[in-house]
Amino acid sequence: MADSQLLILDKKQIQQKINRMAYQILEDNLNEKEIVLAGIWDRGYKLALRLKTVLTEISDLTVTMLKIELEKENSCLKATTDIEPVKVKNKVVILVDDVLNSGKTLAYGFGVFLNTPHKKIRTVVLVDRSHKIYPVATDFVGLQMATVLKEHVDVVLDVEGQQDGVYLS
Repeated sequence: MADSQLLILDKKQIQQKINRMAYQILEDNLNEKEIVLAGIWDRGYKLALRLKTVLTEISDLTVTMLKIELEKENSCLKATTDIEPVKVKNKVVILVDDVLNSGKTLAYGFGVFLNTPHKKIRTVVLVDRSHKIYPVATDFVGLQMATVLKEHVDVVLDVEGQQDGVYLS
């Protein structure tokens, strides 16, 4: 990591946040047998995989993984999933991303599920920067922090040669 980056969360702290969010997800879904973790590729999906690991250790929930790949630079929603969204209808869907900045990514992520009914849709982010432009609420947050717009939050998960961390630059 560059010297100009400030470590906000280290590997241990990230895991503590993931553990806490997993317990919150479990508490929110005590009467469910199955939930769907829909991770936005790539760091949101990596975070969802870690949540799944904890959830399967602490509960009997069946956790289905769904990967969402978005074309964020496009002016209209263009997304692909590894499972057809209709196959997870009438289930609890938890949309997972690493950082919430403007809310555009989560808003596009919601778009994938608009044409099918679900029990409920919740959101999980590791870091909420509080710069929302879109009307997106977060249900489960690891760390909420105020930053200035010119600052950047970088989440490093499972990158070869780098230690997991959340960095501010």
